[in-house]
Amino acid sequence: MTSTATSTDESINQFNNTSTVLLDNLPHTTGLLYYFKHKRISDYIFALFALSAAFYWLIVNTNINIYDQSILVGVTLSSVALGWAWRPLQVLMAAVALLSVWAVHLYAGQLNNAEQVFLLKYVLNSQRTIAFMGISFVLSLCAYWLGLLAYKPRALWTGTALSWIAIGFGFLGLMMRWHESHLLGADIGHIPVSNLYEVFILFALLTAAFYLYYEDKYQTRALGGFVMLVVVAAVVFLFWYSIDRQAHEIAPLVPALQSWWMKIHVPANFIGYGTFSMSAMVAFAYLVKYYAEQTQHKSWNRVIPLFILGVLLLIAPVIFRKNIDTLALVWWLTYFGVSSLIVGGILLARRRIAQVLPAFEVLDDIMYKSIAVGFAFFTVATILGALWAADAWGTYWQWDPKETWALIVWLNYAAWLHLRFIKGMRGVIASYWALVGLLITSFAFLGVNMWLSGLHSYGAL
Repeated sequence: MTSTATSTDESINQFNNTSTVLLDNLPHTTGLLYYFKHKRISDYIFALFALSAAFYWLIVNTNINIYDQSILVGVTLSSVALGWAWRPLQVLMAAVALLSVWAVHLYAGQLNNAEQVFLLKYVLNSQRTIAFMGISFVLSLCAYWLGLLAYKPRALWTGTALSWIAIGFGFLGLMMRWHESHLLGADIGHIPVSNLYEVFILFALLTAAFYLYYEDKYQTRALGGFVMLVVVAAVVFLFWYSIDRQAHEIAPLVPALQSWWMKIHVPANFIGYGTFSMSAMVAFAYLVKYYAEQTQHKSWNRVIPLFILGVLLLIAPVIFRKNIDTLALVWWLTYFGVSSLIVGGILLARRRIAQVLPAFEVLDDIMYKSIAVGFAFFTVATILGALWAADAWGTYWQWDPKETWALIVWLNYAAWLHLRFIKGMRGVIASYWALVGLLITSFAFLGVNMWLSGLHSYGAL
């Protein structure tokens, strides 16, 4: 009897071992089974929760058209895949989904509940959550720089935590804005990526999210202060735009934007903008470290080009404005002064900051990978834009100013990547090019709409 039991146990063990070997060596045609086999139970719980939240959202918002429904399903599935690939996202996405469902429940189909229900009025409506996003980003910037200048790791950790909180508030704000737009009416409801106010929120969120990914991958928080500079610059512009122009008000889409192409073209574009911005800030950090460690470069004339570029990047919304009144002039002169003090202070403290920054090789690698990711998504966005143009205007390309400058941006980063691959371009030249590249991108995003009239001139400053 014992011999039989032993034989059975050996057979079971042999079967288990054989099964493991077979599963671990599945051919590519069955790779999907291998992929799902190696997921944790928590991954499946997260996926089930995300799908349930999306299903509830569709049930409540009955007037969402088929295109928006498809986008929601696609975003949910993509979020699950991203959460599985990078598990820190799971907590963020689950929190955003839970709070979104809770807020939708509190609205109960009535927009005026935003003024009557305590949590909606003071916490969960779109304007409150977006304000909390901005405040969290500003506090994150302060914490990062405290950690950099005072060598306090705990402050750097606080900066990271506040960045995660800001991203959570931002995505929750976009979800609430989407729901509120549908509560206003079926002809008003739209995915919140349709105007300058909404895309600036998206820009800040995507830039910060990509930074946190690289922060986690390279295990360094020293770049947070640099990347958050451009994020907070966007937030400051966003708040001015909201106060001065009441841009936060939800309005129906203009006919040209009532297209499902817009819903996929714009996010792809802003993944490109976000990663290009991040690469420029990393390039700025590279140059700060370079000038700090080159002891022969002590005079200010060596860093004047970097100072000018840094200030220009932070005040890009100012220099691209076409019309400005006296009050706005005072506002922007103050903004210019603060930006100059920040960039100047960073350059003055460059030797202290350089001691905390990662090695040149790490900075160069992050800069390259950010541009590579941005270039891929910007290429996709340009193709989608051409398809949208063909659908709307009957032609793929008309050399409209926006199209022309999109091509200039694409060629700029294509040349950057080409020279890196072919000639091994790195270091100071690559960093300055990345900074100038962001200035070109900023003009393509803002300046074209302000200064060059064309088919894409939907926004105004």
